Amino acid sequence: MTLRAARRAVTLCAALFLCIVRYWMVRIHGPLTLPQRALWLQTASRLVLASFGVRARVTGQPPRLGIVVSNHLSYLDILVLSSAMPCFFISKAEIDRWPYFGWAARTGGTLFLDRTSMSSAEKVAAAIAGRLPLPVPILFFPEGTSTDGSSVLPFYTRFFEPAVRAGAPVTAAAVRYIPGDGRAERDLCWFGDDPFLPHLWKTLGGGRFTAEVALGEPHVYTHRRLAATATRAEIVNLRAGGAAAQSS
Repeated sequence: MTLRAARRAVTLCAALFLCIVRYWMVRIHGPLTLPQRALWLQTASRLVLASFGVRARVTGQPPRLGIVVSNHLSYLDILVLSSAMPCFFISKAEIDRWPYFGWAARTGGTLFLDRTSMSSAEKVAAAIAGRLPLPVPILFFPEGTSTDGSSVLPFYTRFFEPAVRAGAPVTAAAVRYIPGDGRAERDLCWFGDDPFLPHLWKTLGGGRFTAEVALGEPHVYTHRRLAATATRAEIVNLRAGGAAAQSS
């Protein structure tokens, strides 16, 4: 496991460096538009996922606009969802200060939220409204935190409001991790007080696994609470359907 983790860590560092090179190759022609930033992040995410030895599988049609809401299991969700579709993420403000990953998130067009600040939430909601006309969806995790996958937490509703007001479609996305070595999905989740670097090392040293994204149909809602309740139920059903298909 240690040798495998070390080998993949080297591959990961090479992938991160290549992401920087690819960015400047595109950037040399001038500043990137927001859609171009999302496309860069998609390419970068696919490179990094490959360094982890992750097989990604997508069912359903990736949306081209509106908002996408997903359950949240790990930092890997960002890579998996971005590899499935160009999108803009909403992330906690702390990520902006992370070495390398903060830069990558900013470069990819991520919106940062200070969860202790009402004014920050209002600015992010306004930014979502401003980006809805773009041909790139905005993706967020309305549980507000990552979990061990045993349940989907109730959704916060604030960021559904811009889509409701604009009549923009809302698409559910359900993320599942399917280990190939007999482990439980929980072992791949990053949640609670689990330190980042030890978890990353464990993930790099583990066996190959599949990351599955199941996408629902886009829906337009007339109230943000209705949007949150209906979308959460859809994600629960999508995850249950994927688990049933795997066991059959």
